[in-house]
Amino acid sequence: MDEQNLERTSMEEANIARQRLAPLFELLEDLQTKESDICSSFKAKKSELPAEISKLEEKLLSGNEETKLSNCLDQSLSNALEKLNSAKIELASKLRTTLHLKRQLDSVPTQTELIQYERRFTELDAHIQEKLRRTRKYYATYNALLEIKELMLKETSLLNSISSQFQDAITSTAGRMKLIDSMEGILKGTQQKLEKVEIGLRSEQKTSDAIKERYVEAVAGQRQCSVLLKAFQEECAKNERLRSQTQG
Repeated sequence: MDEQNLERTSMEEANIARQRLAPLFELLEDLQTKESDICSSFKAKKSELPAEISKLEEKLLSGNEETKLSNCLDQSLSNALEKLNSAKIELASKLRTTLHLKRQLDSVPTQTELIQYERRFTELDAHIQEKLRRTRKYYATYNALLEIKELMLKETSLLNSISSQFQDAITSTAGRMKLIDSMEGILKGTQQKLEKVEIGLRSEQKTSDAIKERYVEAVAGQRQCSVLLKAFQEECAKNERLRSQTQG
């Protein structure tokens, strides 16, 4: 029972690791999409400013009449103020969104923390596997010694029984028949014991096959976890580069 608990614990820890990493991937992808949208919006606004400045300069250079120039300047100033107020409102909204995204990014583990988690998981898995191996070894040794003890006790009982009946058996026909009957009973008991051992062997073989299947599933799960962890580390590195480019 302890063996199965240890194996179940190892598989549960691997499943927990996968379940913890999957939401982080989804969060990272969402943050990257939002960050990309913000960068695209700022770049579009920035690209529009030179054109507006050029138009204003052309109007200043081409205007001949003072009234027309004054009206143009007033209109341009009014439009500029309106755009400025709109930009301030939009900037405040973007700033709140950026702060919210920054808090979400800060909650995501860094690459260094992920490496530490990976190292800790590896050490924990190695410790569990070593403990499981020693436990199996102790169980196998105990069961083997217990089986030897039972066989020795039965052998001793058999020899004592034969020894106690042998003297009576050689002196009379009834004694010899009794000894034969006793030997037949012993033979029958031995055959029953052999059948029981064979049934136990088949049961242990089924258990061994089931454990092998679970082991294969656990190995596959561990590989998948390693792949997910590697992909997550790559996404973290990409996110760090994007963040540095945005800040720059």
